Amino acid sequence: MDDIDRMLIGRLQEDATQSYAELGKAVGLSGGAAHERVRKLRERGVIRRTTIEVDQAALGRAVTAYVLVDGGAWMGGSADALAAIREVEEAHVIAGPASVLLKVRTTGTKELQDVLRRIFEVDGVTGTQTVVVLETFFERALE
Repeated sequence: MDDIDRMLIGRLQEDATQSYAELGKAVGLSGGAAHERVRKLRERGVIRRTTIEVDQAALGRAVTAYVLVDGGAWMGGSADALAAIREVEEAHVIAGPASVLLKVRTTGTKELQDVLRRIFEVDGVTGTQTVVVLETFFERALE
């Protein structure tokens, strides 16, 4: 991957609706050459999907929390059960004070409490520690 690929990725992260002609012009390529490079980045798995960024609070999901999940055993096999909880936005097996780290978004604290109950129903979960976000300074996609 070279600097042009990185610039293309950066531009797509800013606005994935740009035409290939616009992308190419921004990085000094023709539209066709930009299209070919983006196609190759997709084939290699560098670009996994194209999506939109949504204001979660505008959708009513104003509460963001990070949940450290303790497990009595290796929790690496719990991905499907955690993915079935739609409020869980991210799940990571971690090294440190817990087995799994979850990013959860809910409409309120009562809904967060319900999500925590459902997390406890996942096989192997023995405890949780929850940190509620009061304010987000920024979130960024890294290039």
